Amino acid sequence: MLRRTGFGGVVLGLAGLLSIGGAALADYPRLRESREPALQQALDHSLKQMKLVQAVRELKLAVTVVDLRDPEHPRMAGVNGMQMFYSASLPKIAILLAAYQRIEDGEMPLDAPLRRDLEAMIRVSSNPAATRVLERVGRDYLLTLLQSERYLLYDQDLGGGLWVGKPYGSGAAYRRDPLHQLSHGATTLQVARFYYLLETGRLVSPAASLAMKDMLGRPAIRHKFVKGLSRQYPEAEIFRKSGTWRDYHADSAIIRHDGKHYIVVALSHDPRGSQWLEQLVLEIDRLMPASPDTSSNGPPRR
Repeated sequence: MLRRTGFGGVVLGLAGLLSIGGAALADYPRLRESREPALQQALDHSLKQMKLVQAVRELKLAVTVVDLRDPEHPRMAGVNGMQMFYSASLPKIAILLAAYQRIEDGEMPLDAPLRRDLEAMIRVSSNPAATRVLERVGRDYLLTLLQSERYLLYDQDLGGGLWVGKPYGSGAAYRRDPLHQLSHGATTLQVARFYYLLETGRLVSPAASLAMKDMLGRPAIRHKFVKGLSRQYPEAEIFRKSGTWRDYHADSAIIRHDGKHYIVVALSHDPRGSQWLEQLVLEIDRLMPASPDTSSNGPPRR
């Protein structure tokens, strides 16, 4: 059964909201404890075949992948997952989270201007829209939320994570992250956690998670992961946020097609980074096994 919510999207009925994949919301494992040796070996081999081992060694590339065919038992692999990178527009997903937390808590209405700004911030990566949402949410509120015990999407014990310490556009940073002094930063592990929490209904609430996921769907900027995957799998569902600034290239997504269901996050610091990510997503897709029933990608987004 489907129903509409105050977030403006169609979501699963009550059973689907309270239980995703048959597990209670509190029963999912911590992602960093879900590393799978066979998948790690396959990823390492792929990076070697792509001649990206040196980039990994020089901390110019970080990757985290998570097989989500069974969300209660994710299979994770990665390189440099706790290495924080400047990530340009990718951390706009943190502003999205903070906005929906404010909305859920009754502290901010989801009015038409806010909805337009959220969609523009995510789908076309509008800097003015991101800054307007950031100011409505509150700078200190956002950073407190990211470091809260509930989410710990920025965790100093795990190398940092998602951070927004500067409006998008001109102007100085108001608070750089404590570990690396970045204004807009991320680690692949923490971004993968964001998507894992989102996909299992644990960001804000199950209904809010689905509303945020809808915002991440149908990306309008077709480069990096989207460009790479669409060449061979134009029917694939991609829920995604990327980032680009000078030699910094970032992409992150939940991907579903032909029985495959996985998270992939990559951060790079190299002029060739966009090409790396375009090729990397196809190689990672090749590593991902498909569920036995490949007749459907699951329920529609809307």
